[in-house]
Amino acid sequence: MTALTAPLIPTLPAGRSLRLGLRRIPLELKMYFRAGDQVFFTFLFPTLIYALFATVFSDQELPDGVSMATYYLPGLIAGAILLSGVQNLAGDIAVEKSDGTLKRLGGSPLSPVSYFIGKLGQVVVTSLLQLALLVGVAVLGFDAALPDTAEGWAIVAWVYVLGIAACSFAGIALSALPRSGKTASAVIIPIVLVLQFISGVYLQFSALPEWLQSVAGFFPVRWMAQGLRGAFLPESYAAAEQSGAWDLPLVAIMLAVWIVVGLVLARLTFRWIHKDK
Repeated sequence: MTALTAPLIPTLPAGRSLRLGLRRIPLELKMYFRAGDQVFFTFLFPTLIYALFATVFSDQELPDGVSMATYYLPGLIAGAILLSGVQNLAGDIAVEKSDGTLKRLGGSPLSPVSYFIGKLGQVVVTSLLQLALLVGVAVLGFDAALPDTAEGWAIVAWVYVLGIAACSFAGIALSALPRSGKTASAVIIPIVLVLQFISGVYLQFSALPEWLQSVAGFFPVRWMAQGLRGAFLPESYAAAEQSGAWDLPLVAIMLAVWIVVGLVLARLTFRWIHKDK
């Protein structure tokens, strides 16, 4: 059977596509929270890891009075965005492609636009809830410090918006890699874990070899973590970055580049059914 691609699906009026997509968001949320393993590995996992790190290193304090609980928070926020966008979407779409869900949707009046509005809406809602839980635990449980200026919160906001968009499109593109729903987790989770380890989520980025820092620079999570550190940490900590500065304009540029790259890859690779069927 020839793979049915997005352009062959009948085009719906824009208003109807939007309405159908918005109606799918509650359905996508319901399916998301019904999957216990998905909730653990994409929703609760960053908060659990953060609580572990903050507890283990609770007796350590960094220069300028920065606690380890505060230091680890921006990296774990970046990791949470990565999980919500890449791991969540890549695994979910790969499974739906394998079990025939996408094939059935491809034969329905539902357009790809409506389908992805539902998916992206679910990602935005769950990621915001996830970050609210993570930050709440950090502040209430470990007395982590949050940005104390409007500029700091503005940085958090635009890093989140650009980061969740970049990771979502990358997740859609990555969903084409697993050959079946059964292998989706085995393919996607190691990629996501490696990216977190080399991008300053679990380890101090400045402690990594310079060549590994350069490799991490090809991927969005490194830039999300760097931008968020610029919002959460004192200016003196910028000296530990690879360039010796927060480089916030470069952070925005790299995340914007990844939005474009992810969108192009998603457009080229998305199929309602698997390409070899």
